[in-house]
Amino acid sequence: MPEFQTLLYSNADGVLTITFNRPESYNSFSDQMKKELIDAFKEAEKDSSVRCIILRGAGTKAFSSGQDLKEHQGSKRSLKDSLEKFYNPLIRKIRTIEKPVIGMINGVAAGAGCSVALACDMRIMSSEAYMLQAFVNIGLVPDSGAHWFLPRYAGMARAFEYAATGRKIPADECLRVGLVNRVVAPDELEAITMELASSLAKSPTKAIGLMKRVFNKSVHSDLDTLLDYEACIQQIASSTDDYKEGVQSFIEKRKPQFKGQ
Repeated sequence: MPEFQTLLYSNADGVLTITFNRPESYNSFSDQMKKELIDAFKEAEKDSSVRCIILRGAGTKAFSSGQDLKEHQGSKRSLKDSLEKFYNPLIRKIRTIEKPVIGMINGVAAGAGCSVALACDMRIMSSEAYMLQAFVNIGLVPDSGAHWFLPRYAGMARAFEYAATGRKIPADECLRVGLVNRVVAPDELEAITMELASSLAKSPTKAIGLMKRVFNKSVHSDLDTLLDYEACIQQIASSTDDYKEGVQSFIEKRKPQFKGQ
């Protein structure tokens, strides 16, 4: 396994927790952290013991404040190159890894940090946290998939408002408009997130990964295309050991023991 300098990587009982570990800078993304995040997801993808992934920030103030603006201060760099080299591969990996990814939003999720949170399959948020599309505040447009996620979750009008005004989106509003799944008290956030992750890790994660594949396809498919695709994916699911175990446990009236295979 790679050694990480800017992340904490902890795998226990099928749940991998990846922690952005730069609390002194509100867990902002340095080039090293972005590279390590991609490596962490590659490692998680090939590790069969990883059944569910939690993304979180160290400390209590931030999930991630986005790009570390101080890292390249005073130097000329291509933001296009930065996106194509780091952020875009990271977002693609979060969306395509066939394991559930939960964003534990323990503090501010701003800029690219907000985009990374939105890329997760589910989000559990502290009632004291907030999201922020901060790009406009420094004369930029949202990136790392924000233009794709925001209108799908919150609608076009709200997406434009959040992007164009750069205002804070408090936790209760994030829940109300569909940006997060649950909002909980700060002192309950870790336990509730871990409870959900543990439940998913014990589920038929092969089927959950296939669901993720179909949901990704659904956003740009018509109904007929998706019906055909569902049938193909269902055939794959029906060939898994978890399907056999699920049917057998139902017949035997016992709790299934899924292995993600």
